[in-house]
Amino acid sequence: MSHALAERRRQRPAPAKHFEAHIQGLRAVAVLLVVLFHFWPGRLSGGYIGVDIFFVISGFLITAHLVRELTNTGRISLPQFWARRARRLLPASLAVLVFCSVATLLWLPLSGLGDTVREILASTFYFENWLLAADSVDYLAASNNATMAQHYWTLSLEEQFYVLWPLLLLLGVGAGAKFFASGQRAALIGTIVVITVLSLVFSVVYTALEPAPAYFVTFTRMWEFGIGAMLALLPTLRPRSAWANFVLGYGGLFAILVAGYFYDATTPFPGYMALVPVLGAAAVIAAGRSERWWEAGSILSLRPARFIGDISYSLYLWHWPLIVIAPYVPGWGLSTAHRLTLFVLCFVLAWLTKKFVEDPGRQWRFLTSRRPRVTAAFAVILMAISAAFAGVAYMVNQPKYEAAAAELQAIREDFPECFGALSLDGCENPELAGMIVPSPGFGNADSPEHEDCFVQLNNSELVGCEFGSDEADAPRIALIGDSHAYQYIEAMIQLADERGWALTTYLKGACPWNAAEVGGPSAAFTASCVAWKQNLQDELESGESFDAIFTAALATTPYPGSDADAQAAGFTEAWGWAGDTPIVTIVDNPDLADDPNKCLRQNDASACTEPRDSVLVERDPIALAGAEASELLDLTELYCDDEECFPVVSGANVYRDQDHLTVTWTLSMRDHIGDAIERALSSR
Repeated sequence: MSHALAERRRQRPAPAKHFEAHIQGLRAVAVLLVVLFHFWPGRLSGGYIGVDIFFVISGFLITAHLVRELTNTGRISLPQFWARRARRLLPASLAVLVFCSVATLLWLPLSGLGDTVREILASTFYFENWLLAADSVDYLAASNNATMAQHYWTLSLEEQFYVLWPLLLLLGVGAGAKFFASGQRAALIGTIVVITVLSLVFSVVYTALEPAPAYFVTFTRMWEFGIGAMLALLPTLRPRSAWANFVLGYGGLFAILVAGYFYDATTPFPGYMALVPVLGAAAVIAAGRSERWWEAGSILSLRPARFIGDISYSLYLWHWPLIVIAPYVPGWGLSTAHRLTLFVLCFVLAWLTKKFVEDPGRQWRFLTSRRPRVTAAFAVILMAISAAFAGVAYMVNQPKYEAAAAELQAIREDFPECFGALSLDGCENPELAGMIVPSPGFGNADSPEHEDCFVQLNNSELVGCEFGSDEADAPRIALIGDSHAYQYIEAMIQLADERGWALTTYLKGACPWNAAEVGGPSAAFTASCVAWKQNLQDELESGESFDAIFTAALATTPYPGSDADAQAAGFTEAWGWAGDTPIVTIVDNPDLADDPNKCLRQNDASACTEPRDSVLVERDPIALAGAEASELLDLTELYCDDEECFPVVSGANVYRDQDHLTVTWTLSMRDHIGDAIERALSSR
């Protein structure tokens, strides 16, 4: 046994001469930040900075590798470089994506089918970050539940870096040789400095203007790779004295941990705030490993840290899909015990993937001994397999999706007696016991269809959509507000058709019809909301008046520096733009802690209630203002009793996410809304 063990050890590849053990420990820090953040986001609110540490490490290692090759051979073999990257990254990445496709087939709700398959395909072909950037400016898409492949945005960005970076370096060297007298290294340094500075400036500006897409796009992160690259090219930046090594090592770790603990979702990121973890990571890399055991580099070089660093790639790949599917797997969930079990399982799967997928894929002699085109063909085959699995998941589940949609439409056309909000006046129907329509697996898909009538976050255009009667004497009704007004659009359209109204809608995401300043994700959004409301005011004051207006708003909308009374006054002021038109409004629905459909898939509805005090605001501003309006609808007793609020009411699944209502529920409410509007019309 000892002879065999010794033989296996002799066969292991020796570490490269340029291997720096403490960088594996830094990888461990990075991946643990991300994984802990995703498992317990409330405990480590800034753990997302772990991906930025990975970017710095990649910039350092890849640039060092390319420069060594350029120095030793006078050239960079792009096919060989890209082939090595493909062998290193694709097998494990695509193996996990195949698992995601299988999980989509077996466990995930039908409502997420389209988004999940779309993101698996985007991740397979490494443009997931651009897909998420596009979706992030779509309020409706951004509010959807995360898919199992969402975390692949970082891998997509890294792959784009691996394609672009050597090309940029070669371009810089070529330009330096042609136009300047500087040497090769100076040309490389100049190229990297220019790229880093331009990317950092772009990151700061774009994060301030468009923070949602800025988080994902490639060019806001290139400077992070550039910081690592400069370390590789400028060895003088690395300390030579013991005290400098100590300060840089622990100072860098301190900066990383401070950012990980204190940053949160409100931190403008990446932008200038990313400088703290990025420079912290650079400091740790620069410090290196010391012979003194107590220095940061030596601590990071210990075997446990290096082990986690070795499996960090696979650990990153596995952790997020397990978190996403856990609530949907029978007998599982995200209780503390389940989270801890999944946390351990992530490490087991990561180790197995490293041992049986990553390492064999990287060292497979069939590929390493042949030209890069063979690896390219192999990569195409792997991508085709991943895409095929995603396609099969879609084709198998799409008929089920269509059947669920047809069943839902049939129920909508003829609601059972006392269904949903029809039970308001004490109506009871024993046949509805245990019914949940739409099903929890389809609830997330039960959303309004008229997205073209909904203005997105940073758009200030006033879009008016018209429905219902075109008769000259038809009552003119308007629906105005944010997404909590938009959730009623299908009910309002049906009311217009049934009651002969001429309906016009003016709707914008996260921008209620309120004269008070609204907070939001960025200065650009705030400005767009102000402009949209000005356009609305101009239209209401100059256009033909409406006979009645129905409006609604999210009760927890942020209004900087104002209390509920001031916010209510803002509603009243804004409603004045419509002159003496009667205003009909509604007390906002509960805002739950999480999407109840996750709970309903595995539990009885009675196990998915939430405490009334935690999901209803004490003073809803629109309700305060509505007390002086023509009509105020308060259907809170439908949603809640004195202690709890319910996800299912008289057979109707109320929510499509944690705070938006299903179309089915709002359709069951339409007579209550319609009668209130009719009363307002008769009061004129």
